[in-house]
Amino acid sequence: MAWNEPDNDDRKDDPWSNGPGGKDQGPPDIEELINNFVKKVSGLFGGRGGGSTGGGGRDGGEAISGGLVVGVLVILAIIWVGAGFYTVDEQERGVVLRFGVAQEAVVLPGLHWNPPLIDEVTLINVTRVYDRDFSNTMLTEDDNIIDITMSVQYIITDARSYFLEVEDPEMSLQHAAESAIRHIVGSSTMDNAITTGREQIAQDTMVRLQDYLNLYGTGITVSQVNIDQSLPPQQVRDAFDDVIKADEDSESFQNQARAYANQVVPESRGNALRQLADANAYKEQVIARADGEAQRFEALLVEYQKAPEVTRERLYLDALQEVMANATKVMIDVEGGGNNMMVLPLDQIMQSRRIPEVNGSFESGSDFQLRNPNNQVPTRTAPVRGSGR
Repeated sequence: MAWNEPDNDDRKDDPWSNGPGGKDQGPPDIEELINNFVKKVSGLFGGRGGGSTGGGGRDGGEAISGGLVVGVLVILAIIWVGAGFYTVDEQERGVVLRFGVAQEAVVLPGLHWNPPLIDEVTLINVTRVYDRDFSNTMLTEDDNIIDITMSVQYIITDARSYFLEVEDPEMSLQHAAESAIRHIVGSSTMDNAITTGREQIAQDTMVRLQDYLNLYGTGITVSQVNIDQSLPPQQVRDAFDDVIKADEDSESFQNQARAYANQVVPESRGNALRQLADANAYKEQVIARADGEAQRFEALLVEYQKAPEVTRERLYLDALQEVMANATKVMIDVEGGGNNMMVLPLDQIMQSRRIPEVNGSFESGSDFQLRNPNNQVPTRTAPVRGSGR
């Protein structure tokens, strides 16, 4: 009989026996090992141990079900903890709602953890420049209608106020912008709004819009307001274009006139100053000449008192020389010639002295020719008018 048969008395030699009188025991049971592991895990998480290993299939099934539940809970807990980690960028700020209640602190850039399903984190970009366009028809101070297109550039400087204080910040911005531009345009004339006053209107609108946004607590800061278009209504735009063109032509003509005036006036002033300087110089010259003539006359008077005859002759000769210096012809009464007179063509005589050089010498009139004009210059007879003839 085999050693492991039931009737064998040598059960003490059975390797699976617990010893003399022990129960029979087979190889290790896999199910029992799993149950032991589940018991240990349940003990770690506060669970109670299952029944004995020989307790039957029902106890084993309950132990397995409990272990699966605990394992699933552990996995879910790990996923829940891992889902709570997030990163805030340098350009962002986070607003935390815990069970729907806003937290005072704003989440700064970096790695953070918030319990999922308990905290709700909203990230808002606080460095991006947003741009919104607005277009509408408005009434001016002088009861005219204009179409205005405006663009607003802004940034979010207070993430908590932007997210919590106003239900719809974008709609609040639109309403505030339209209210501000209507107030400013309503205080301006149409010509100012569509021509030179657009920049000033944009600046005033920016200031008023920022006051509105601060009053609403939107957390928005306006960085720039631009008036892209400011035009009259389409129905009358052609007439306004003509008016604007006429104004531009008028301004152009005025600029040309100013430029001409700026050129002519300084030149005229310079000429006037030059004429005044010339007049003053002439005045000084005449006065100096008169003084010189007076002094010369006084000196001449002294000489005349000393020798009257000589002085009179000298004065006569000087006067004759001064007169004859500008004469081109001289008529001389020839002595013993009766009614004949001699004419001296001084201009021809002077020209004859300028004959080009011939053989190294000049042919010119000599002093003898001048002293004896009868030999060189033909004479002509001219009747002498006298009394009784």
